[in-house]
Amino acid sequence: MSFRPQPTPPARPNRCQLFGPGSNERLFEKMAASEADVINLDLEDSVSPSDKDTARANIIKATGAVNWGNKTLSVRINGLDTPWWYRDVVDLLEQADERLDQIMIPKVGCAADIYAVDALVTAIETATGRDKKIGFEVIIESAAGIAHVEEIAAASPRLQAMSLGAADFAASMGMATTGIGGTQENYYMLHEGQKHWSDPWHWAQAAIVAACRTHGVLPVDGPFGDFSDDEGFRAQALRSATLGMVGKWAIHPKQIALANEVFTPSAEAVAEAREILAAMEEATAKGQGATVYKGRLVDIASIKQAEVIVRQSEMIDE
Repeated sequence: MSFRPQPTPPARPNRCQLFGPGSNERLFEKMAASEADVINLDLEDSVSPSDKDTARANIIKATGAVNWGNKTLSVRINGLDTPWWYRDVVDLLEQADERLDQIMIPKVGCAADIYAVDALVTAIETATGRDKKIGFEVIIESAAGIAHVEEIAAASPRLQAMSLGAADFAASMGMATTGIGGTQENYYMLHEGQKHWSDPWHWAQAAIVAACRTHGVLPVDGPFGDFSDDEGFRAQALRSATLGMVGKWAIHPKQIALANEVFTPSAEAVAEAREILAAMEEATAKGQGATVYKGRLVDIASIKQAEVIVRQSEMIDE
């Protein structure tokens, strides 16, 4: 174990991130009233080039005009390879209400991308005297992004979360698929003549989780394109949660409940976690470093796992 402790990620519910285009302001109130933990108002892929200015103005107005409750309010800006991103940052930081929590940076390929946005944001915050410091979320959507994922995770103290953007990632990797998330028809193993489908996103998700956990960042699973397939979404989310991701995107309102279902610890899991903590507390009082709970050994590692579950539950209940 390294003598450097693993940083604690931001303490916020992040089970579901709901996306909506900034060009459709009629959706904003519905998004605010939803059960999503994070709202991502979009200036990028869901907004046509001719609507970029209007969408930006809509979002700036909505940051102060809409009651977002206790949700994390985020805006996905345009990529650094476009002519729009700098204006997104400048106008948001200079004109948006301080209710804005976060900027989502798409298609990040290296730490220098984060540095560029951070430098601009810091200059504007200093010039305007903005009290609330803007956080960052980044999307890994390219071969370069996954190759540099750890340096990206360490790039800025503003970084709070990191997501996998499956569609652009697949295109960048040259993957033979047009599906967004989930298992893919031709990605299977054969055993005794039977097909068993593997998860083509698993390795990238694991790399993101490792980088995020190393540097105190929330790892988040990205979109699942087929919003008519509830069981496919649930299966993908369960795999992501098992790997250590804290939540998933919703590109359709019906996916919110599914994400919340998967990433909310069950009452049984919370009760068991509390019992493990109590059992270890009793063992520690007796000078023991481990104990037995329901026929299995529990120790300091078990405490850490149980504390994560209890902390998630408490944040959701707040």
